[in-house]
Amino acid sequence: MKTSDFSYSLPSELIAQTPAEPRDQSRLMVLSRSGGSIKHHRFFEIVNYLQSGDVLVFNNSRVIPARLVGRKVDTGGRVEILLLRRLDTNVWETLVKPGKRVKIGTKVDITDDSETANNHEAKVLAEVTGLGQGGIKVISFSDETILPELSEIPLPPYIHTPLTHPERYQTIYASVDGSTAAPTAGLHFTPELLNEIEKKGVQCLFVTLHIGLDTFRPVREEDPANHPIHQEYGRLSGEVASQLSQAKAEGRRIICVGTTTVRIVEQAAQASSPSHLKPLDGWVSLFILPGYQFRMVDALITNFHLPRSTLLMLVIAFTGEELINRAYEEAIASGYRFYSFGDAMLIV
Repeated sequence: MKTSDFSYSLPSELIAQTPAEPRDQSRLMVLSRSGGSIKHHRFFEIVNYLQSGDVLVFNNSRVIPARLVGRKVDTGGRVEILLLRRLDTNVWETLVKPGKRVKIGTKVDITDDSETANNHEAKVLAEVTGLGQGGIKVISFSDETILPELSEIPLPPYIHTPLTHPERYQTIYASVDGSTAAPTAGLHFTPELLNEIEKKGVQCLFVTLHIGLDTFRPVREEDPANHPIHQEYGRLSGEVASQLSQAKAEGRRIICVGTTTVRIVEQAAQASSPSHLKPLDGWVSLFILPGYQFRMVDALITNFHLPRSTLLMLVIAFTGEELINRAYEEAIASGYRFYSFGDAMLIV
């Protein structure tokens, strides 16, 4: 298995720059793992593939305003900082651009870079205090409580169109602050669609996994097993664990909305057992590659992912390489929209 096995060519015009309006009007490709069929729908028609007793598991993490702009104290050079993970009070793991010019000891004045700002007076001082793997920089802030006033929601680097309404990069059920990228499979749901799904007798459960670095970073090692996956904080409550175990025991389908949901549910199952799932509150580091034996997940709702990404590797592990390759080829030929604001697939 090589990382190049998970690569494909995508015309740039198929990278969605804006979200679908309304949310549930995006396209939906339905894949059958048992029969190998591929069908085309609109997302709101997903209700036709759900049945009473099914369990939908959502990631309710909310994207934080994690993009900061500042100026080096010594040179005045512009610096962008992306918050990844809080380590302690006022201390964060970050990505910095330009990274090579920002070393330990570098001090940055954080300013309000928005067009509506009246001035660019520094309100927070940031200092690089440590280095991590993959370009990570540990930064200590003079007062992290002010950071939300100075920051904005970070969009993925492949989206170049400004987002008019920042809430469109949040799921409608996002409630727990902590992610630096949205759990995008959930962006297609509307309140009306969720109501219709629940009326059909589908149980909706919520877990939390705060999305971090690996959403942005492609796998660079030739052998993907050597890729150091970035830990992400997650929580799966005792009540949800009990309900998932009961559904599994009764033979009801567990359908994960997004790859992040798969990771936390499967890590919980690894740490205990599907029949007696225990709650999880801590770091999630599960890296799912082809050959992985899924313990809990019966179906998956997901978007179309970047080549050479851990997310695509997980989807291939769940679906099979031949069917996914065929699905992606058909999606490109049919003009599907890709990545965060793109279309979705249901894999059953």
